[in-house]
Amino acid sequence: NKIDCSCVNYSDLQDASIRAGRGKESERTSCNLGNFEKPKLKMSLLVLIRHTNPYVLWVLAMMLGAYLLNQLDRYTIGIVAKEVSREIHFGDSKCYKALGSNWTDDECTAALGNKSFSPNYNASSDLLFCNNLASAVINDNGTLEPMYPNDTLCEWNYSGEGKEYQILAGTYFILIYTFAGIPLGFLADTANRKVMLSIALFFWSAMTVLTGLSQSYWHLVVLRLGLGLGEAGCTPMAVSIITDYFPSELRGSALGVYNWGIYLGYSMSYALANGVKDSLGWRYVFYISGILGCVLAPVIFFTVKEPERNQNSANGERSPMPKEAVLDKVKMLARQFLRPAVLLLCIAGGIRNSGGYVWALNTELYFEARGQTAAQINQFMSWIPLVGGSLGAVFGGFISDRLVVKRGLSARIWVLIISQVVAAPFAAGALYFSAPWSYICLIPSNIIGEMWIGVVLAILVELVPSRLRTSSVAVYLFIVSNIGGNMNNVIPPLKEYFRVQLGLPEHTHSFLPYRNALLIMFPGMYILSSVLFLGEMFILRFDKERRDQEEAKNTETAPLLGGEDITDPEGGLENQSKIQGE
Repeated sequence: NKIDCSCVNYSDLQDASIRAGRGKESERTSCNLGNFEKPKLKMSLLVLIRHTNPYVLWVLAMMLGAYLLNQLDRYTIGIVAKEVSREIHFGDSKCYKALGSNWTDDECTAALGNKSFSPNYNASSDLLFCNNLASAVINDNGTLEPMYPNDTLCEWNYSGEGKEYQILAGTYFILIYTFAGIPLGFLADTANRKVMLSIALFFWSAMTVLTGLSQSYWHLVVLRLGLGLGEAGCTPMAVSIITDYFPSELRGSALGVYNWGIYLGYSMSYALANGVKDSLGWRYVFYISGILGCVLAPVIFFTVKEPERNQNSANGERSPMPKEAVLDKVKMLARQFLRPAVLLLCIAGGIRNSGGYVWALNTELYFEARGQTAAQINQFMSWIPLVGGSLGAVFGGFISDRLVVKRGLSARIWVLIISQVVAAPFAAGALYFSAPWSYICLIPSNIIGEMWIGVVLAILVELVPSRLRTSSVAVYLFIVSNIGGNMNNVIPPLKEYFRVQLGLPEHTHSFLPYRNALLIMFPGMYILSSVLFLGEMFILRFDKERRDQEEAKNTETAPLLGGEDITDPEGGLENQSKIQGE
């Protein structure tokens, strides 16, 4: 005479009990709550809207806003690198055409390689030669013949490229970002996460505003370090908050929505920087982006509630949050990250992250090397990462959430492998094809290739104990960011290697060395990461089998009765025998 237990919410169950002539308490004994039919997922965002209360969606929106500004402030330097380098004076220099000159940059470079044919061929440096190069015509024999000696054709100027830029954009930022992330992750396991997130957001936003006031390269370095310190507090806090607000069935999708911030912020950096730098100057780009964060920080502080942090990702059980000593927690984390499954997941994620990080910091400079103007680049890059990356992040979480119910955790790994293999040819197409096809290739590259971020985080939080979740995310970011964030330093030596191999002049404006370097560090990293994710598939199975064997061994060696009453129906001899039999 039990009522139908296919209802999916408490009110339906209560109504059915009343209609069946039972009291309000009857449903607690007449139905097995664990056998409720879970709602079928149709679309990731639709599921979040339909099965999540409005306040939780507001929290997710606040986390998304913080991450959006995190990425905006991080990548803006790559969009204004040339303008900043020319005013602050750092990085590589080249011979460019002068304002009003009828020559091209390539013709100035060619002239630089034929100094003996110039009226100023005795100049002691490329800088003097380039700035004093007079108007000339190229004769049939390839020599330069001066026409108007007082009419300057070329000028020596900074390109925004080179080792100093790559270190500023990558290494200096990553250095403090990663090392600060771990202690902040430890603190977040016991401190108020929404308060820490608000403070971090305000701090890095202030660093962004101050970057607009920089007068020297070392000002940029110090403020970039400050930016990394503040931004280190974003993802560990936000991911932990999201994980405690959303159940495991929706966690991958929620993290996918959170990771929209990467693409929203990255696209906004193009729209803001290319829209402001030519009219108001590069300094106002940093002023505007920094002020936005200073406004959002108090909104998060006053509207977001600190959630309970005691839900176990593996079985849904709740237990008090232990306050381990720091040394004990370090030992526990070390054991977790020395597990082959967790360690390889971090290495594979770092390799994949390097591909995206290198491309993000070199996109504007590469397309400029291919002759694209800031307006032309902005026409595509202000929306392609936003649309493609956001769809990819959500689809990755949605697909993995659907598959993990049917095929287990390994289904998420398959999403990682297939997405990176399929996306790599499109990433290569963005480097090889001319506009607009180069930009068009970035659409499937982003949609398919960016599925990995939320999926990897979902795997990680399912592999570690709940009480170590926040600090585990911080350690993961430390490993991934140190691998990915320093790979852009490989670009200058790779460019120089390919320049020599192609027989091009020293200060060439040719994009070919740049393209070949990016081919290795962009789609090449997609392929390498997919190989490592494939290894993760096999190691994950071995890791699970080993843990099952250890649990079985512990069960066998434990006292059979364990001090329990053998008449206890929930934990006595019958239950113990069943466990041993399994």
